[in-house]
Amino acid sequence: MKIRIHDSTTPTPVAAPVPGIPLWQLAPTRDSGGRRLTDFMMLIPRLRSRSPVEVELVSRNIQAVLELHQDVVFADLNLRLNVLWVSLRPRPGVISELVAAIRLRVPEAVLVAHYAEPH
Repeated sequence: MKIRIHDSTTPTPVAAPVPGIPLWQLAPTRDSGGRRLTDFMMLIPRLRSRSPVEVELVSRNIQAVLELHQDVVFADLNLRLNVLWVSLRPRPGVISELVAAIRLRVPEAVLVAHYAEPH
């Protein structure tokens, strides 16, 4: 799984997305076995205003975290909105684990919202 990165004008895909397709149409809602996925979003303040080298470092740090978690199915880093979107297979505590791991490498990243279904 590769993180998909794009800026405000022209999508620069790391995976093979179709340019101009809204995220809600790209992000999967079910895994290959038909099971529902969960997702979360993180804000990375002022990311788009950083130098290309800094943006690359942040994206590599996020990629390194996501590659360690087999539950991750899809990730999108939107530089225009300074937002990271991650879709993953649900399991208790997985969102908290990923958010904490991302924040270790990108301390300014903030969890925007997440709804945990009751067990």
